[in-house]
Amino acid sequence: MAKKKAAKKAKAPKKAAAKEMLVVTSKVKAYIKGKGMMSSSETAGALNDCLYAILDAACARTEANRRSTVKPQDL
Repeated sequence: MAKKKAAKKAKAPKKAAAKEMLVVTSKVKAYIKGKGMMSSSETAGALNDCLYAILDAACARTEANRRSTVKPQDL
């Protein structure tokens, strides 16, 4: 009797890893409150996304200039 090969289960694609929070939410909220404004619950997350984009661009510029040190002018 021929053995049947077990059908391989298709692996579900991995979910994108959540980005680590680089900003301090309490400090962001305190700064905004100090300006007499209010912040929504998504403000810190949006700021975190912007910060990642800025840092990614700075790293790309650093590599384009054949350096390994990110400098203020890269930002």
